[in-house]
Amino acid sequence: MPTHTPPARRQALLAWSGGKDSAWALHVLRQRADVEVVALLTTFTAEYERSSMQGVRRRVVRAQAQAAGLPLIEQEIRAGGDNAGYDAAMADALQRAQACWPALRTAAFGDLFLQDIRDYRVQRLSALGWEVETPLFGTDTAALARTMLQGGLRAALCCVDTTQLDAGFAGREFDHALLNDLPAQVDPCGERGEFHTCVREGPMFDRPLALARGQTLLRQARFAYTDYALS
Repeated sequence: MPTHTPPARRQALLAWSGGKDSAWALHVLRQRADVEVVALLTTFTAEYERSSMQGVRRRVVRAQAQAAGLPLIEQEIRAGGDNAGYDAAMADALQRAQACWPALRTAAFGDLFLQDIRDYRVQRLSALGWEVETPLFGTDTAALARTMLQGGLRAALCCVDTTQLDAGFAGREFDHALLNDLPAQVDPCGERGEFHTCVREGPMFDRPLALARGQTLLRQARFAYTDYALS
């Protein structure tokens, strides 16, 4: 009888912020038979040694990648840089990734519903010959947040935009109590930038991370950052 050869899995590079959405995107992609995540990519703000959006320490991000069992591609960007600088940094990172995995042509992101952001990614990456994969896009965020918690994801709010959410939420656990306390205008997953998270445990990790909570500082008279370090 003829044998059936399964189609080859597309290799994917996952943009990794250190937060819940990229972590859950990894979990979802690992359930699929058509995609293989081969590495994570994180942009770090050079001046602060922290991930560019979440403000997660580089050492913590490295520990997350180790717990996920994946290599981490690190790309530095400058504080206050513009889109052109970011695009150039991304192009460099993608080129370095392809040097390791020549068949790699797919970049995955944890985007949820902001169409303009997704369109921008598609436009910029398609110009470089890459495809964009957004496995969580279009998911109801209230349901998604609870699915994450039920699935064992554990995270804490490491950054709060105080123009959208009270600074007192910084450092709180991302849990059912938090979801119940969020104002109605705040997205349950913080997709509009209301808050960002730092993940320490979940089905995408082979072990939980021991993180110690540090100080909460207000930066740029707007963002309340809570520090987390390996303990």
